[in-house]
Amino acid sequence: MATDPTDDRQPTIRVVARPADTNAGGDIFGGWIMSQVDIAGSIAAYRRAQGRVVTVAVDSLQFHQPVFVGDLISCYADVIRVGRTSITVQVEVFAERDRGGIQHLKVTEARVTYVAIDEARRPRPVPRG
Repeated sequence: MATDPTDDRQPTIRVVARPADTNAGGDIFGGWIMSQVDIAGSIAAYRRAQGRVVTVAVDSLQFHQPVFVGDLISCYADVIRVGRTSITVQVEVFAERDRGGIQHLKVTEARVTYVAIDEARRPRPVPRG
């Protein structure tokens, strides 16, 4: 898993943090970042599962730096484990900000587990390969 957002990887999602996303202290609310992590992770899991998935666990979540209004948030999601019905995704979140020169900062990282489900919302096997 790369840690430099300027390498050849494409982010799974990108979004600008807005004033409506702030907490009482004026920084971006952690729950908003968690939501972006889950969206990015679910996209990677959906692609690998070739269909619908549901979030079953946030195995780890670490906030490294605050996120500010106006930061461009890039979430990079990589499948790191595939079980019979589950998929674990590592998500790294970087903030791009221009405060006297563009900075790329790793602000959050998480490991999230999803389960592939069928039309009846029951676990189904993840296709091989």
